[in-house]
Amino acid sequence: MDALTDVAVPVDGGLLAATLSVPRPARGMVVFAHGSGSSRHSPRNQAVARYLHQGGYGTVLLDLLTEPEDQAPEELRFDIGLLADRLVATLDWLPTQPDAAGLPVGLFGASTGAAAALVAAARRTGVVRAVVSRGGRPDLAANALDSVRAPTLLIVGGDDHRVIELNERAAAILGSLAHTEIVPGASHLFTEPGTLEQVATHARDWFDRHMRV
Repeated sequence: MDALTDVAVPVDGGLLAATLSVPRPARGMVVFAHGSGSSRHSPRNQAVARYLHQGGYGTVLLDLLTEPEDQAPEELRFDIGLLADRLVATLDWLPTQPDAAGLPVGLFGASTGAAAALVAAARRTGVVRAVVSRGGRPDLAANALDSVRAPTLLIVGGDDHRVIELNERAAAILGSLAHTEIVPGASHLFTEPGTLEQVATHARDWFDRHMRV
């Protein structure tokens, strides 16, 4: 497994704790945006990141709130504008890292983090090559969806009926850029045996298709 490096990403208001991993050679970088109540230590995102490492992708797993903010009111965890600002700052910071500079970049977002990823993709159309959403809430990025230019994969659990509906509506706005992948028998968190592995496979296939150098 590639070495993991603890780094700090500068943002307005402080520093974001992050874990950076860049294989050599690397074919691209994927920045992860976790859902509310989670962090860079999310076991689900870490599992997907490990699978991407095996495919030659570097990853950035980061906390979207600074340490003081993490003790702040719950509303911050659902402030999609703030979370998107943090992702944009990370996208702007990434080229300053020697091993990552010049590599194509994708975003992987879960739950509310997927909404932030879509807003960030809309704001950095020349940077973000592809977006993958796992159990995402793209409805929370509704005002930005028609500005997204990156091919977007919406992965939803087959038993997550309400979120399927929300993702289908978002796919209609994204149009030909979007593809919805339903994982049969999976709930919102993809805790059922084998379902997270399917998420990782779909994600890597999507990045392989859309992040070629």
